[in-house]
Parts: sequence; structure tokens; C-alpha cells
Amino acid sequence: MHLWEGVALAMHQIRSEKMKSFFSLLGVIMGVMFLIVVVTIVEGLDQYVRVEVTSQVFGINTVTVRRWGESGVDNDREAWRARLRAPRLRYEDAEAIRERLTIPALIGVESDTNASAVADNGRTATGVNVVGASIEIFEIRDLNVSRGRIFSDLEASAGIPVLVLGKETAEVLFEEVDPLGRVVRLRGFPYRVIGVLEERGSLFGQSLDNFAVAPARSPIQSITNPRGVIDEIIVQTLDPDQIREAQAELEGIMRTRRQLHPSEPNNFAVETADDAISFWDNISKILFTALPGLVAISLVVGGIVIMNIMLVSVMERTREIGVRKALGARRRDILTQVLIESTTLSTAGAILGVAMGVMLAMLVAAISPMPAAVSAKWIVIGVTLGMSVGIMAGVYPATQASKLDPVDALRYE
Repeated sequence: MHLWEGVALAMHQIRSEKMKSFFSLLGVIMGVMFLIVVVTIVEGLDQYVRVEVTSQVFGINTVTVRRWGESGVDNDREAWRARLRAPRLRYEDAEAIRERLTIPALIGVESDTNASAVADNGRTATGVNVVGASIEIFEIRDLNVSRGRIFSDLEASAGIPVLVLGKETAEVLFEEVDPLGRVVRLRGFPYRVIGVLEERGSLFGQSLDNFAVAPARSPIQSITNPRGVIDEIIVQTLDPDQIREAQAELEGIMRTRRQLHPSEPNNFAVETADDAISFWDNISKILFTALPGLVAISLVVGGIVIMNIMLVSVMERTREIGVRKALGARRRDILTQVLIESTTLSTAGAILGVAMGVMLAMLVAAISPMPAAVSAKWIVIGVTLGMSVGIMAGVYPATQASKLDPVDALRYE
């Protein structure tokens, strides 16, 4: 039997018995659909975390010094107590790093909190991410102004109360009015608006444009931290290949400042973006470890159903097979026919599963902040798995059909 003849017979069976074919393929459809949905969303999240989260939250090629790390949460009570006992970071730590770090880098400080902002026209923006930062943060975070300017070195060192607004904050406070030169109050203290930043978009559905940046040494420090205290020191190496070297140097500088003995653990954290998103690596590994088992269960069930359907089909077509053998069809021809039909059925189910999986993943991405990334590799894997199930499920029915005696088959009622 020619390949296309077998495929045509299988497609005719699907068209003539639509409901029966659909339910027989349901296991394959569900297995492949589940594979595509999970992989599409996980790979989309992986790209999103590694590109968007890294650049927007941590910055490119950065090493961050913090009071404690953000790469994991320890539920041990004593570990939390040790965290709370850790000394706070101070401006003097940043100055020491500027003096002693040998690797060429931008070094900035940053502290933040949430507060309401009140404009001189009486309008209020709530939940504003208020940031006290050094001038280097604009370059490290890739914050570019669309109107006005960022604060100068003189304004930063003197702690002048000037403010650069995020796009959303500026629109809420001033609508269509030019905000430059206007006054915005944070916790009652007035700041003069000198710039508006370009739109940054959102991260997991949360706006990145509802924020305001002022010089770290301005009165904003009374909002973010006790005087002289900072949340983090961010170091951006000019050469990406020197990140780990910079991390080691920063650890040595901080250990010296804290006068820690070699046997004592760090009472601070020095993290790269890779360290900070290591939790996501663990989650994705768990998902990809569990995924084959979950998909396999559905495909095995689908394979068993297809095998039973093909056995029933062989029984129903016993006389047809007997006629074909009487007319000279070989065992190999009958075996091939049944295998082609079984494989075609399961491949059709796999293609349906891929299509439904892609549509479902795109729907999830459209109605939620979860991104999706459709990979041609996994589409091919999904279809290949479906074909493989069809071949394996068709072996036993095909063997039984090929063994039929033509005389007995012609007598079958």
C-alpha cells in the first residue's frame, strides 16, 4: 500500500466517524496541548525574567551590595534574626567602594519607598515609588528623559530638592499641562520638577512609570531611610566579563570595612542579576522535570485508546482484509496499512493539540501579565510525540491484522 493511500483511508475514517475519532484522539490532544501550553508559558516567562526583569529591576552588567540578599527567602527564624542584626549600608560604604574598586565601573546608590505625591494644582498620585538616588543611577538603570533634564552633580551633592517624574506620575499629576518647573510635595516637603522620563512600560502587570527620583542627599532621605543610610549600592562594570571579578572585589572591600574575620560569614549581600533570579531557575527546573511525566500519562492513555480503536477497526474490517489477502496483498501490506492509519490518527490529534495549546497560551498571555513564547522546536516535538504514540499504539493491531488467515477472514460475519 502506498503511503498516501493509507493516509487517505485514515482521513476518511476520521471524517466519517467524527465523534468517535475525536474521543479516541482526546488523550493525544490533551497531552500535546498541555505540553505546548506549559512550555510556551514557561519559556516566555524565562525570556521575560532574564531580559526584562534583569534590565528593568537590576540593570545590565551590575553587582549590587545590600544589607541582605534577595535571591532567596530563608524561613528559619534564627536566619531572620541574623538578617535584622546586620548593619545598615551607609554613604561611607559607597565612598570606600569608589576609592578601592580597581575595576572600571559606574557606582551609584539608591533607596526607595512608596508615598503619595501632591502637585501644586491639588492633584494627587498614590502609590508612587519614591527613589532617592545618585546621578549614576540614571545611566545604570537606563532612565532617559523625554522632557527637561536629570539633576546635576551640584544638585546631587548639595541635596537640592529637585524631582524627575515617571511618565505615568507626571500624567496623573499634571495631565496635559507641562510639569517642568511645577512643585510636587512628598510627605509635605516641596520639590521642583525638572524632568519627565521616557515610558518604561510594565513588569508582570505592574507599571514601571509611577515613580519619582530625587537626589539621594535631598530631604527625600527622611522618607526612604534614617539619615546617612542607603538601601543598596549598585556597581555597573564597563566590561561585562569583569562582573564576577568585581563581585569578589566588592566582597573583600565590605568584609574589610566590617572587620570580619576569615571564619565569620558575610553580614551583607553582594549579588549579580544572575544570583538574584536564581529562584526562577529552580522553579523552571522543577516544571521541566515534572512536565515529561505529566505529558507521558496523558499520551499513554491516548495510545491505549487508539490501540483499542484500531483493534475494533481491524475486527470490523476482517472480511475486507481477507479480500485483500485473497487478491495478493502481503502481510507487510496489511501491517503497513494499519500502522499508517494509526499514525495518521494520532498525528491529527497532535496537530490539533498544538493548535489548541498555542491558542490557549496566547489567550493566557492576552488576559494576564504572563508572557508566552511559541517555539518551533516544541511544536515539532509535540507533533513527533503524537506520531510516535500512533506508531506504538498501532503495532499490536497491525500485527493481529497481518496474521489473519484469508479463508477464515472471508468466512467472518
